[in-house]
Amino acid sequence: MARTHAFKDELESESVELPELGRYEWRTGRFGDQYVRFESVPAGFDDAELLKGLPDDSCQCEHYGYLFQGKFVFRYPDGSEDVVSAGQAYYARPGHTWKVLEDSETVEFSPADQFDRLMEHVARNLEASG
Repeated sequence: MARTHAFKDELESESVELPELGRYEWRTGRFGDQYVRFESVPAGFDDAELLKGLPDDSCQCEHYGYLFQGKFVFRYPDGSEDVVSAGQAYYARPGHTWKVLEDSETVEFSPADQFDRLMEHVARNLEASG
């Protein structure tokens, strides 16, 4: 039976240590055709290098979320930006990169098929970098 609810601590936990940036941690669960992802992301994190090789070197997955604390910016190939601050709900349209301006805590919802493709690409780039 498909998952319909869970406490944050019941979701699968993963993390990665980023050189000079600290630990990026997340908890992810699949609910129907969506992933729910709680994230703790250090200031300075920038996913641009991890997205190299995707169309426009940008994330092609849409995300809906809520920022509990911190601040970040979504950047788009047309030069536009969306700055998100603590207490705001947000939508990141496909074709973005993401830079964390202040230590951030989020919950985010993403279509599973798009997110799986994204994470396969990110994993390849991480492996190639080191």
